[in-house]
Amino acid sequence: MKKKVKSTPIADTALQRDFRISFTLNEKEYNAVCRYLDRYKIANRNRWFRETILMHVLQKLEENHPTLFNENEMRR
Repeated sequence: MKKKVKSTPIADTALQRDFRISFTLNEKEYNAVCRYLDRYKIANRNRWFRETILMHVLQKLEENHPTLFNENEMRR
C-alpha cells in the first residue's frame, strides 16, 4: 500500500510563520503573566502572546492612520 503524500494548500503556505521574535521578562513580569494564564485557563501561551501583541499593534495602527489634514484643521 502506497503512503499518501501530505500536500500543503497554497493558502496554508501563505500563513506559515517563518520569523521568530523573542523577548525577556523580569521575574515580576513573568509571574504576572503566569498568574494571568492560570486564572483565565489559557493553555496555549504562544498563541495568547501573538494575539495580544498583534491586537495592540493593529489598534494603534488604526488609531494613527494617515489623514489628509491634521486634527486641528479637521475640527474647524
